[in-house]
Amino acid sequence: MARTLATTGKGVPSWPKDALRITFGIIWLIDAVLKWLPGFRSGYLSMISSAGQGQPGWLHPWFSFWTNLQRPEVAFFAYSVAAIETVIAVAVILGFARKLTYISAAAFSVLIWAVAEGFGGPYTSGASDIGTAIIYAVVFVGLLGLMAYAGPARYSVDYYLEQKISWWWKVAEIRRPVQDQAVLAALVPAQPAAHTSDTTALLAATGPAGPMGPAGPMGPMGPAGPATNGARPEPVTH
Repeated sequence: MARTLATTGKGVPSWPKDALRITFGIIWLIDAVLKWLPGFRSGYLSMISSAGQGQPGWLHPWFSFWTNLQRPEVAFFAYSVAAIETVIAVAVILGFARKLTYISAAAFSVLIWAVAEGFGGPYTSGASDIGTAIIYAVVFVGLLGLMAYAGPARYSVDYYLEQKISWWWKVAEIRRPVQDQAVLAALVPAQPAAHTSDTTALLAATGPAGPMGPAGPMGPMGPAGPATNGARPEPVTH
């Protein structure tokens, strides 16, 4: 039996990009699970505060703002980070609202990189990398670009929601899926040509007059009248 492969709109097999998405989602889920452990909450504020150490003077207001903002409610912000990462991980694995998820996750990763990781600190003493969160942001942007090239994901929740909800592609896809465009074109009837006036239509149908045909044969001569012998007929009186 011939095996039928799920392919995208460009003829590319769907499963490799879905496997990449799910694998990256599992990595995010592991990271999210670690955020729920007590050790993350206990060291959350010190992690935020230490990110500003060794930074240039013009960046101190940025780190002071985030430290002072989160100091009164450390537990709330620690739980919020864990919850956001969990939601992102589940959405990536299931393929739910992929466009919205990828854009939001990339922005969240940049925020983590700019606050908790101190922009990676490439200009501080002893720095050996630019941080991991910015790499996560690049991966999410890459998934967004791959989605734009390869089209709908066959193994995702979005694929089924798009068949049930007409507008769901707006939060799941970069553009309307090709199959939806074909169906829409089939459902829209062709527009009729503009009607002309009856006179114009009649002239167009009959065309110009042709040349006159030859004259018909002469008919037979009628019978001769009675002879009068030159006499003038008498008028009839009553």
